[in-house]
Amino acid sequence: MKPDDPPGSSRGHPRVAGDVLRVSRGLTISLSEIEWRFSTSGGPGGQHANRASTRVEARFNVARSSSIGPRQRARLVERLGECVRVVVSEERSQLRNREIAMERLAERLAAALKVTAPRRPTRPSVAARERRLEGKRRRSELKQSRSRGVAEEL
Repeated sequence: MKPDDPPGSSRGHPRVAGDVLRVSRGLTISLSEIEWRFSTSGGPGGQHANRASTRVEARFNVARSSSIGPRQRARLVERLGECVRVVVSEERSQLRNREIAMERLAERLAAALKVTAPRRPTRPSVAARERRLEGKRRRSELKQSRSRGVAEEL
């Protein structure tokens, strides 16, 4: 990463190409629309954890984004809300945490944009219904034979 690169850009990352984050085939987001915050991550780690700002928070405002079309915006706001927030503090490196945050942000947006096919209710076939009832009959007979065997012994 070069000093003049915007925060969050990473060379060679599969979802990041230049200054855009590729969410899906139909959606790319400019990295300038992602708001970044950095802070110290808690937990063990001594001086490095206490001094280095490795915890990354990426915020993406869906309502104000110019990269998203009206239908995509409506779906995202309905499923995720107006602002999508991702926090990562797993790695010791801020750069690695930024990459993970971008990946997770893209995954969440892509998952929210997926259109699920509506379920069409179906009926079991006559043969399937008969197989189910035959199985129930067999099981019932098996259980009855067990109880008869115990009663006859007494």
